[in-house]
Amino acid sequence: MPRGSEQSDFLVIGAGIAGASAAYELQRFGSVRVLEAEPQPGAHTTGRSAAFLVESYGNTTVQRLTRASRSFLEDPPDGFSSLPILKPRPSLTIARPDQCQRLQDHTKLAVEAGARLESVTPEVAEKLCPVLRPGHVAAAMIEPHARSIDVAALLEGFLRGLRARGGCLEKNRRVSGLRRDGDAWQVSCGEARYGAKVVVDAAGAWGEVVGHLAGARPVGLRPLRRTAITFDPPAGADIQSWPCLLDADEEFYLKPEGAQLLASPCDETPSEPCDAHPDDLAVARAADRVQRATTLDVRHIRRRWAGLRSFVADRSPVIGFDGALPGFFWLVGQGGFGIMTSSGAARTAAGLIVDGKLPAAIRETGLCEADLSPEREALRRT
Repeated sequence: MPRGSEQSDFLVIGAGIAGASAAYELQRFGSVRVLEAEPQPGAHTTGRSAAFLVESYGNTTVQRLTRASRSFLEDPPDGFSSLPILKPRPSLTIARPDQCQRLQDHTKLAVEAGARLESVTPEVAEKLCPVLRPGHVAAAMIEPHARSIDVAALLEGFLRGLRARGGCLEKNRRVSGLRRDGDAWQVSCGEARYGAKVVVDAAGAWGEVVGHLAGARPVGLRPLRRTAITFDPPAGADIQSWPCLLDADEEFYLKPEGAQLLASPCDETPSEPCDAHPDDLAVARAADRVQRATTLDVRHIRRRWAGLRSFVADRSPVIGFDGALPGFFWLVGQGGFGIMTSSGAARTAAGLIVDGKLPAAIRETGLCEADLSPEREALRRT
């Protein structure tokens, strides 16, 4: 490697949850350096996530990665965090009469993938979430083992563990150049230079930008803006006993968030990679959809924000080496499930990078390398 470059075995671009968790796992196998473009890790999607662990969420690939992550999130290693990562928060999915078949179809696929779901009557649903509008719910499904995730504690746990194992995090390091030099990569961040045999692209919404700098063929990554709001609950309501409420078509979700209620219209507005800001129309839709399904009166919105969730065509994550660029590893496309799949995805990445195959515990979920590969057919048609 050229003189003056900082060298490591693995160089991870991005210190959001994907990059931090992958770096944490890779540090067991060699030296790791993480380059973060912002002053603080998790400044974009990770830090704006209202994350919860729901095994029935997403497609089959996502559900399997979620199951592979659960044991770590429930019982992380000693010293990983002084706070519990998970807190009980059942998930209640509701359907109007016109949504019942879709709820049934989704439930069937989720159960086949290993999710633990129970059907409940509309009357039970209204008891579990007492602000549901009478007559709105025609069918409902509860996931009693769903959990809220402390995103800040999880991210800090991965970064603390990385540092404890000897890894390095460098902030304010936006990658401006990537080139292959012999059997290694040379990475530029302005005047700073870094070298590594393996580069991990965990740049979130900027993942395709990093891939372009490396000369990679696009994988079709699309950043989509999602909006969230918080507002006051009814006076005297015991919201801590409420479940996370999901619409069967993902038209909105509602959940307790501290002393407030958090809601989203589940919007997916295409966006360039950026510091996302909420759109007034999406904010209004969030309030309207909550009010249509519940008796809540969303008058005063306390906070509003937006983040970018990035998907590829088949809405499964992209985890694997680029077929045309030796040593360039994709870890992108986590969509809205990057937090709850983080441990499974990180162990998957480390296994593929170090051993060229999935770890046994990941394979036991039914996943295979082709499900995640950047070379899979669904991506190469884009």
